[in-house]
Amino acid sequence: MAGRKSNKTSIYFLGLGILFFALFLLDLLLGSVVIPVDAVIKALVVPQEVDQATKTIINEFRLPKALTAILTGLALSISGLQMQTVFRNPLAGPYVLGISAGASLGVALFVLGFSSIFAMGIFSSTGAWPLAIVAWVGSFGVMLLVLYVSTKVNDIMTILILGILFTSATAAIVSILQYFSNESMLKAFIIWTMGSLGSVTKGQLLVVIPAILVGLLMAFLKIKDLNAFLLGENYAKSLGVRIIQSRVVIFLSTSLLAGTITAFCGPIGFIGIAVPHLARVLFKTANHRILMPATALLGGSVMLFSDIVSQLPGMQSTLPINSVTALIGIPVIIWMIVKNKRFSSV
Repeated sequence: MAGRKSNKTSIYFLGLGILFFALFLLDLLLGSVVIPVDAVIKALVVPQEVDQATKTIINEFRLPKALTAILTGLALSISGLQMQTVFRNPLAGPYVLGISAGASLGVALFVLGFSSIFAMGIFSSTGAWPLAIVAWVGSFGVMLLVLYVSTKVNDIMTILILGILFTSATAAIVSILQYFSNESMLKAFIIWTMGSLGSVTKGQLLVVIPAILVGLLMAFLKIKDLNAFLLGENYAKSLGVRIIQSRVVIFLSTSLLAGTITAFCGPIGFIGIAVPHLARVLFKTANHRILMPATALLGGSVMLFSDIVSQLPGMQSTLPINSVTALIGIPVIIWMIVKNKRFSSV
């Protein structure tokens, strides 16, 4: 029986891997300019054999956007999985706990609060680092508040409610900043809140990729602890898990993952909540040794699919990525609530 289940899991992973690479190639193929498959492959492998226009479109625009979609799916999905497990709540996530809102507040202070500095171009030589740093500081700040509350309050639902209150508080501050900002900065910030994968440059990816890899490494190192959290903190303590230390690492990982994506792609919602549930339904397990890579693969695939839909293949227009992820994620969440699915991990 165990062997049959293992074979089934391997088949699912193989299928997900094929789907992932197919969506990645499709994302490179589709756009306002139609490029043949062989030209796309040559542009990636032997760029000297294709014309300059094709090489520029693939390597300067479509490839960075596809990589950004993959990183976004990985980061938000793993963040959501960690929060759902730690708080044993199917609706927990970096957005519910206010961590992403903290990152948004950092970006808002940077973009709206220092618009005059922006206009002078003081940060032009520093590249993507200022944006990443303010997002990390914002997300870490809210994380520290949540961590402090978790040491004083044992009730998980109370912590989640306080996370929602933190989110509302940061949203209020952002609204004040929007009210007093100038028209050009306000327009730029509103567009940023809609979410975008195509605005991330190669230079910014040099910041995004290491940050996401560090966050993912921290998450995968805590797989054993996450499995212990499934049956509650008392059970985890009996297995020798250091609760506070483990929470700090998991929250740091979530803050780094969600904060980085929020800084460069905007506050993209619903992926962190919906994808972990899809992984649980597909693999029928709560074991994070299986669930973690499955969630990562599914998250990358869902964001690649969202990017394909958002760019309206064959047209010049591009939909806000937040609208697409909402249309994908909300039905999953509604289905979960209506069917009252009780997964073993929540």
